[in-house]
Amino acid sequence: MRLSQVVRPGPGQFLCESGALNYLDQKLASFTKPVIITGELSYDAFKKHYSGSLNLPVFRYDGSASHEDMERLSSLIKGTDCVVAIGGGRALDTAKGTAELLNVEYVTIPTVLGTCSAYTPLSAVYHPDHTFKVVDYYEKAALLCLMDLDLLVESPKKYFMGGIGDTLAKWYEAEGITRHVLGDLPAMVQVGLKTAKVTQELLLKDSTEALTNLENHEVTGAFKRVSEAVVAIAGTVGGFAGEYGRMAGAHAIHNGMSLIQETHTFEHGVKVAYGVLVQLWASGDEKEVLKLLPFYESNQFPHRFSDFDVKTDFSEKAKKVAEFAASDNETFNLAVPGVTKETILEAMKAVESLSESVSA
Repeated sequence: MRLSQVVRPGPGQFLCESGALNYLDQKLASFTKPVIITGELSYDAFKKHYSGSLNLPVFRYDGSASHEDMERLSSLIKGTDCVVAIGGGRALDTAKGTAELLNVEYVTIPTVLGTCSAYTPLSAVYHPDHTFKVVDYYEKAALLCLMDLDLLVESPKKYFMGGIGDTLAKWYEAEGITRHVLGDLPAMVQVGLKTAKVTQELLLKDSTEALTNLENHEVTGAFKRVSEAVVAIAGTVGGFAGEYGRMAGAHAIHNGMSLIQETHTFEHGVKVAYGVLVQLWASGDEKEVLKLLPFYESNQFPHRFSDFDVKTDFSEKAKKVAEFAASDNETFNLAVPGVTKETILEAMKAVESLSESVSA
């Protein structure tokens, strides 16, 4: 059985509160030589809120989340028994992959609210040029996921928007996959699907307030709920539902967009959120698109391909995204079996026109 089919509820421990970094020294006390893998800005954010006494070796990732960088780091790090991963999705994914190569435990500390990477035993792996490559699944889950809300409420809004977009896709992709399953779903898959629905309902209710809280650096109930939805609750969807609760059409659109240079400045989850609209339209759920558009508008989510700075060769680039998303190696066909590049392209065109009319 593949690891992607095994139930993986999440880290051994999860802590999410203001001042959570105060527990780090205690949680690392059983290790003899922990090391940190992080980036420049994420490590600065960590140091601002960490008041413990540890002085651990620090290794910087190169920003790519590539197999090449994981191998580089694993060759540099000697004798460690725990990797402390600090940063956003790519830093955490790099650290998880490095810990797997070293066969050691790892702790995750997210410094932005961009993905559920801190909670999941897998990595989205890219080529060194930042184009998408593959998803790797790991034997070990995190020993601990530590979320300090005082740190996270000071994180950039663009990452939080990306996290909300990525998490919103959990329900639509899981539902899109499971609607094609004949007979009763396995019990654990049903748990994952119910969890995905919780994230959708919570985000549609609390995201606007939570984004305002972040802008004002205020830790509130809404901010904590959305933060936990983005990292922890979202991570349990695929953990319980396995392949029924992972990537489908929305992520296939994102992966296709990674081929378009102009889109590289936009967050992963923001592109996935656009992919939700395309998937829904391609699957015949036009009414749900209409329901979601006001949410996208009010929270300033890009909801047209042209919103991603695609100014030249628009049609050719849209075709390139559609062709990639429809390929046999991609996951759009999990939501729309037998999907073609023509179907996806027509959905992109429809969403583009619909969004223009709504915006007008």
